[in-house]
Amino acid sequence: MRATLSFTVLRLGLFAAAVMLLYLAGARSYLLLGLAALVSGVISYFVLSPQRNAMSTAIARRVGTFRDRLDVGTRAEDQD
Repeated sequence: MRATLSFTVLRLGLFAAAVMLLYLAGARSYLLLGLAALVSGVISYFVLSPQRNAMSTAIARRVGTFRDRLDVGTRAEDQD
């Protein structure tokens, strides 16, 4: 959960910084939001790669644990 929260906060921070810089550059309305999403997405792809990898590892671990518990329950039902 910590890795996901960290990535999300950093991603929102990049978006806010992009909005602020583009607003100062003169972008307004939907153009401002669209350009900010595009710019922050491209930057986060390169800059936040380690955080994204940590988040995906944590999610994969949680899914694996859930599947293991589900398999144990299924095997217990099959034995009855």
